[in-house]
Amino acid sequence: MNARFTVLTGGVGGAKLVDGLYRILPHNSLTAIVNTGDDFRHFGLPISPDIDTLLYTLAGKSNQALGWGREGETWNFMAALKSLGGEDWFNLGDGDLALHVMRGMALTAGEPLSGIIARFAEAWDLQLTVLPMTDDAVATWVETDEGLLPFQQYFVKRQCAPKVQAVRFEGAEAAVAAPGVIAAIMESDAVFVAPSNPWLSVDPLLAIPSIREALESTNAPVIAVSPLIEGKAVKGPTAKLMNELGLEVTNHTIAAHYGELLDGLVVHSKDEAPQSLAIARTDTLMKSAEDRERVARAVLALAKECRK
Repeated sequence: MNARFTVLTGGVGGAKLVDGLYRILPHNSLTAIVNTGDDFRHFGLPISPDIDTLLYTLAGKSNQALGWGREGETWNFMAALKSLGGEDWFNLGDGDLALHVMRGMALTAGEPLSGIIARFAEAWDLQLTVLPMTDDAVATWVETDEGLLPFQQYFVKRQCAPKVQAVRFEGAEAAVAAPGVIAAIMESDAVFVAPSNPWLSVDPLLAIPSIREALESTNAPVIAVSPLIEGKAVKGPTAKLMNELGLEVTNHTIAAHYGELLDGLVVHSKDEAPQSLAIARTDTLMKSAEDRERVARAVLALAKECRK
């Protein structure tokens, strides 16, 4: 029987690690549990940014230049929208609309998000399991010096400019993990935490009580990949947010944030690392498919070491 692996993921960096694992592991041995705290409705359409980024990445459809959306995208819808005076701070490409429209139709018909995502993955012949963290509504809100902002208002419209004071996840306490999530964590040979922003992309998953409890009780080693490279984040506001929260931008802080959930941490090359965890070092900058595979091999090797 093939070993089973699970990844907690969100954002572009997380999608890259999942892609690396998907490339080197046997088909149907990998489960990705994806942040949905970023999900919101825009022009009446349900948008799931982290799920869609992962689907596009795994299907070879992601826009390499932008880092989000579809390759070869066109923008006729946005141009028409703008001509009518519509808001244009969040771009929806013409091809991208297909996912949002179909997701909206299915949700209106009563289908859960987990079932919809499974159908999308099957349509694109993806040989892994992609699960939303929950089928319930959970929303990330950011407390800032400009007031309380919905996540996409902070992240996209304001380009992470406001100073962050705290992050909250509305609905998480009452949310139930999506079908298959707890089993994936409990039955895995290893669980990985992707190099996603810990506060914005991973914490929404950890805020769901049953997911945190599963991570605390699983016998599988839990291995994280640090999102920091030489004290900086490759993409996104991780380092800025850490500074604003009064935290040192170090791997020690990343390890302390996850606390006793972790058994190991993969860090970039010669970066400092805490002595309290098993540590693996590799170049964690993932620009190419080969880079993604290298980091994937590092997390698998560290998980094997932790299982001894």
